[in-house]
Amino acid sequence: MSGATRRSALGLLLGAPLLSACSGVQQSLSQFSSPFGGSAPPAQPAGPPQQATTAGTGGVKVAVILPLSAAGNAGLAAQSMRNAAEMALAEFQNPNIQLLIKDDNGSPQGALAGAQQAVDEGAEIILGPLFAQSVPAVAQVARTRSIPVIAFSTDSSIAGRGVYLLSFLPESDVNRIVEYSASIGKRSVAVLVPDNAYGNVVEVAVKAAVPRRGGRIVAFEKYGADRATPARTVAQQLGSADALFIADDGDAVVAVADAMTAAGANLRNIQLLGTGLWDNPRVYASQALQGGLYAAPDPAGFRAFSGRYRTKFGGEPVRTATLAYDAVALVAALARTQGTTRFSPDVLTNPSGFAGIDGLFRFRADGTNERGLAVMKVTTGGGVAVAGSPKSFGA
Repeated sequence: MSGATRRSALGLLLGAPLLSACSGVQQSLSQFSSPFGGSAPPAQPAGPPQQATTAGTGGVKVAVILPLSAAGNAGLAAQSMRNAAEMALAEFQNPNIQLLIKDDNGSPQGALAGAQQAVDEGAEIILGPLFAQSVPAVAQVARTRSIPVIAFSTDSSIAGRGVYLLSFLPESDVNRIVEYSASIGKRSVAVLVPDNAYGNVVEVAVKAAVPRRGGRIVAFEKYGADRATPARTVAQQLGSADALFIADDGDAVVAVADAMTAAGANLRNIQLLGTGLWDNPRVYASQALQGGLYAAPDPAGFRAFSGRYRTKFGGEPVRTATLAYDAVALVAALARTQGTTRFSPDVLTNPSGFAGIDGLFRFRADGTNERGLAVMKVTTGGGVAVAGSPKSFGA
């Protein structure tokens, strides 16, 4: 079997255990995060660090580094992700892995200490941390031992050189919604993005994706606290556009849509486009955004996962809990099927990808990821799928 054929078969093979492990309540992707979630720790002081623990008895040791004692929502999210990691271990049939669970206290110093302790205990791969500021500290330790890191941050700038991001990256959202928009003939796009880190990432992605799909950007504006001025500028150019792309979270995108309406734009005459941050009750309640399209994971996987999580833990998972689940299921599958090369770059960047709770995903050589996303339509009853997520990746 050739190398390319073997890698393709590997992706199909890994899909089986991951999907079988995934034998609800839909929450927003922005819950427990900023619009650029996972990129900064909370401002409040953290509690005392939690004691390191283990889960499982397999021979392959896997570090899990999370801000378990961080204050506020970050600590709650970390606990939910820990639960999901242990749930994946329990649902995977006879896993040959042991989780070494470390609390990084929501700080780079804590992440560094946790990573050092884990590699000293024999960890072959590190899952986490959650915050972008902590990833370089973990990577510093991991690179000295040639150990890969699968982090949960959404900040693409920290990916690469052995660091892979298993998160919901805005680039995937942009590529999917632009691809779908072009497929339905909407190729002249006006764009409004926030003047922040998230907006900067989206700007690069949309300016590449639109021409790649044969389209053109007819207007582009960034906004800060003043949304009215950029909205007026874009509204004056909507006559030459057949789609309006607004990339922001639920509260902000509603305010931008209202500013566009106040500037004289008739949003019913143009196709509205957005990212996964549109999965928000405020968006569904907005009359101005009805019929808008956005890219997001197929919600069916998270609904099923949430039901099992509720049964096991008695509460709701945070939306990012699936990242921890998929990470553990992935390393368990690799440990079972790939022998001594289980966590090598060639295995982790298998172009066929892997099947998880939120659908297909694959790691790129630069450490970022690509996801197979559905296209959802905004209705007053929530998001409704108008195009399913792909069953396989193209080249």
